[in-house]
Amino acid sequence: MAGKNETSEEAFETVEPVGKRVLIRKDEDKKQTRGGIQLPDNIEIPTITGRIVAISAEVENMPEIPLAKYDKVLFNPKGAIPVDFEGDNRLFVVEVENVVAVFRKT
Repeated sequence: MAGKNETSEEAFETVEPVGKRVLIRKDEDKKQTRGGIQLPDNIEIPTITGRIVAISAEVENMPEIPLAKYDKVLFNPKGAIPVDFEGDNRLFVVEVENVVAVFRKT
């Protein structure tokens, strides 16, 4: 007889931001500029880019915040909360105030 916490299928865990926050997967760190200049590993970049993977229900219901799932965004990592969910640690919960730009194709 299976125990109370055992299931025949493995549960799939997700991360859902709450409040005025989004979940962003940070892009890979740049190792080289477009001009070919090699960047040091410990370079401090004040803003970084990433893709929105999840949006809180509160942000989804706010038409004045033009963010959608899969948008490429520029965000300030100060105050971003790292999510220890995957081995590469590239997921961050970010307040919408720290999303400073959205990349759009015209």
